[in-house]
Amino acid sequence: MNRLIGKLKIIFSLIIIQVFNCFPIKNNKIIMTSYYGSQYGCNPKYITEYIIQNVKEQYDIVWAFNDIKQFEHIPYIRKVKNMSLKYFYELCTSKVVITNYRTTDLFIKRKDQYYIQTWHSSLRLKQIEKDAEDKIPQSYIEMAKRDSKKCDLLLSGSKYTTDIFKRSFWYEGEIFEHGTPRNDVFFSHSGELKSKVFNSLNIPSGSKVILYAPTFRNHQDYTVYELEYEKIIDTLANTFGGKWIFLVKLHPHLIPVSNKVIQGNQVKDVTRYNDIQELLKISDVLITDYSSLMFDYAMTRKACFLYVPDYEDYVEKDRNLYFNILDLPFRVATNKEELLFRINTFDSNAYSRDLNHFFFKIGSYEDGKASENLVRRINNICFGESREIMNEAV
Repeated sequence: MNRLIGKLKIIFSLIIIQVFNCFPIKNNKIIMTSYYGSQYGCNPKYITEYIIQNVKEQYDIVWAFNDIKQFEHIPYIRKVKNMSLKYFYELCTSKVVITNYRTTDLFIKRKDQYYIQTWHSSLRLKQIEKDAEDKIPQSYIEMAKRDSKKCDLLLSGSKYTTDIFKRSFWYEGEIFEHGTPRNDVFFSHSGELKSKVFNSLNIPSGSKVILYAPTFRNHQDYTVYELEYEKIIDTLANTFGGKWIFLVKLHPHLIPVSNKVIQGNQVKDVTRYNDIQELLKISDVLITDYSSLMFDYAMTRKACFLYVPDYEDYVEKDRNLYFNILDLPFRVATNKEELLFRINTFDSNAYSRDLNHFFFKIGSYEDGKASENLVRRINNICFGESREIMNEAV
């Protein structure tokens, strides 16, 4: 019965789309989604924020959310419920469609629409798409191939990423090699964001912050996420000085068990915090494992440690990696004692040299102007060369 209802909903949605695709496209309208409507974040958020701060009078920005009430506080954008009647109207009549994930068959792109795929990482450790074809479901592969045919522009943060996309993305169109919008925040020197996050999380002013953000594992052995928080804080104080606060952001799937994993007087559970980029921005040290966050955080040039107690098992059971983890500039530990040792013996000069070598190796395009460059392109898409002069406002 549930399967039948699902099929009927799809058929009904396709009929609605055909009707709304007869309506005129509005050249100044942009519709965005992030992670299928689950959040206001990632690249679409930072593109939106740039437009709002610089040229908001030019654009009608629509965001699709699964839960509109959760995002009612966001100004200057219109919100629609994902997969609602209004959502399909906005989708079908927007000039530009921007998302950070694959679109489904319920996006039937019109001739005069422009679809920008930002993807959801600047660079990845785990292999993706065609490179991991033997490890991902066939249904996803078929959806990805159809999505790539709809795509007009794909964003890249580095030459290394461009090469991955050309090889694995089932895409032969233009790759926009101007950086990753969500990484622009790491090139900003404004203290307002730090104050906002500190106040939101009730972090005492002047505190130093360590963020632990591990990836999700498909098993229930939660000990793999556990750290000796107090010992790490003491070691950080000895190595870097200052008073430290430990922030821990687990995968959303682990919210029900976060209280079992996160314990300590100087430890805060920030798993529900909506924007990981903001947490990375205000953190003085990052501990992660196999997450692509390491590559975003590298832009800050602050210390990053990889805690990988299950390295061999993870690589064997999950996807292959693009890099040997020991060849990365980040300091690697396979057990708790080694992690303390890596922190205690951290050499900032050697780390800086390793980062420089890594950025050169991957051919990074990140310079803090990804959103600016993309909005210039969007302006031309929406208004053409006759409005090119308005780019001076960007």
